[in-house]
Amino acid sequence: MKVLNLGSLNIDKTYIVEHFAEEGETIQSETYDEFCGGKGLNQSIALAKAGADVFHAGCVGSDGTVLLETLQRAGVKTELICKSREPSGHAIIQVNRDGQNKIIIFGGANSDVSSEYIDQILTHFAHGDMILLQNEISNVSYAMQKAKDRGLTVAFNPSPINSSIEHYDLQKVDYFILNEVEGRKLADTHTEDALEILRKLRQKYTKAVFVLTLGDKGSYYADESDILYQEIFPTEVIDTTGAGDTFTGYFLAGIANGRPPQEAMRYASLASSISVSRPGASPSIPDCEEVRNRLTDKPRKAAHG
Repeated sequence: MKVLNLGSLNIDKTYIVEHFAEEGETIQSETYDEFCGGKGLNQSIALAKAGADVFHAGCVGSDGTVLLETLQRAGVKTELICKSREPSGHAIIQVNRDGQNKIIIFGGANSDVSSEYIDQILTHFAHGDMILLQNEISNVSYAMQKAKDRGLTVAFNPSPINSSIEHYDLQKVDYFILNEVEGRKLADTHTEDALEILRKLRQKYTKAVFVLTLGDKGSYYADESDILYQEIFPTEVIDTTGAGDTFTGYFLAGIANGRPPQEAMRYASLASSISVSRPGASPSIPDCEEVRNRLTDKPRKAAHG
């Protein structure tokens, strides 16, 4: 199975701060770094490092050479990426001393993904392949529809979640990978009970598979008949940026390579745990050999459901 990831490509401008800036406050950054990122790029790298045959599609500006080189070094195929006259997308990221983050995104070339471009790239894929989409590029709904028409399995990470998603035909989605906030929004509920979120999602999208991530409370997999729970692997948290993208890439790579859902969840959980113990988004993603070598670690119990 080939995986097409039609997603964002960003340059992450990352500032380490003592605390997040409040309204009207000017603070001093302790350090500054630039990393290659964007949910699309991060997830493609995670897919490739997890062993998937992944093609990235999307748009970069004239400043995007470093983004292409980063994908290529990770084993991602980049020949479908187009050049835009817009500057590449970027993100401004604050990371506090607890490793938590606040992020501002500028779309740039990510907003230059046209329906004509989507039609062209989809000619390289067919029934049995998979497309992965996030919500950081233009024409997501069009890509979803056209990919489904060609018989592709549609995976969707609805992040960042906003009002545009209300106009998508989410019945076309086969796999939802989402966090608690996104789950509550799509389920139209305010509950904090993960199992109740899943129940409402299953009622609304009856044929879809759901992967609900809960941070340090673990994660759930739910399809039409089963619900599986995956514990976390404890680690020192340095930077949570890209942890969800690592989980998404590893889980979908497992599915694409024929792993059972529980095994795919276990790989994804450990990979994301490793990623938060390191700075940056894409640089923190481990390769599959490292994850396999550490799978003998015992996961921590978490209260749930």
